[in-house]
Amino acid sequence: MKKMDALRKKGVDVQPVTINGRKIASSFWGEAWCEHLESFSDFENRLPRGRTYVRNGSVCHMSIAKGEIEAKVSGSELYNIKVSIKTLPGKKWTAIKGRCSGQIGSLLELLQGRLSDHVMEVVTDRKEGLFPLPGEMSFHCSCPDWASMCKHVAAVLYGIGARLDAKPELLFTLRGVNHEELIEADAEKAVAAATSRGKSKRLAADEIGTVFGIEIDADNTNASSSNTPSNNRQGKAVPKNLRAKKTSSKTKGKKIAKANSKVNKPAAGKTVKKPATTRKKAKGVLRKRKP
Repeated sequence: MKKMDALRKKGVDVQPVTINGRKIASSFWGEAWCEHLESFSDFENRLPRGRTYVRNGSVCHMSIAKGEIEAKVSGSELYNIKVSIKTLPGKKWTAIKGRCSGQIGSLLELLQGRLSDHVMEVVTDRKEGLFPLPGEMSFHCSCPDWASMCKHVAAVLYGIGARLDAKPELLFTLRGVNHEELIEADAEKAVAAATSRGKSKRLAADEIGTVFGIEIDADNTNASSSNTPSNNRQGKAVPKNLRAKKTSSKTKGKKIAKANSKVNKPAAGKTVKKPATTRKKAKGVLRKRKP
């Protein structure tokens, strides 16, 4: 504890593994991890000591990153442990997504382990699932034990199961894949199934709600559709700017005529002299009318 306190003072983010009670893991992901480890005979001789170490709080620090776990375990002294795990091959991840497609309801369900039996079987499959095989893991510990998996390494492996109880997404981080892709594959399949029912690429309100798990008020949807702009003969909405252009073209001649009349109109209080030729014609008409 003194050594860990000294590391904290140096600014190291110390993340101990704490076990409450006798059970190391209680969630779906944590239990599945521990059961996976115990399924291999190569590990069975070393794992029991590891369970004892992790339960008594000997794993003073453990951090999980892509393909790597670094830890410090207290024994006769403080030992440094590194566990390297190969990332999930692309073909295997694609196969897992394909087999889980259409089976996962939401990201929350995935992380909480509330999955169908089929999905549980896919992700926990001993050879084709998310968990690593013995040949995909390598261990290093600074203790003098010559075994590839010493009790300190075993304690760290159990510590991963305990950590997955609180942060199950770390399993996907460790294997180098994005857990959100499982949900995206589900959404794509649901949309494809909905649009394949007809020629239209549009989804009805109730279908959108089913795909994304939300409720949509159908009355508001209908009301908004009834307030759409008027359609032309081809059934397409006419933009406002086009309608304005048509109106201006019709009234263009009237506006020009009105403008010309204003220019030619005489000002108030002034008389306009008629041309001389006009006055002469008028006098000739008057003379002819005399008896």
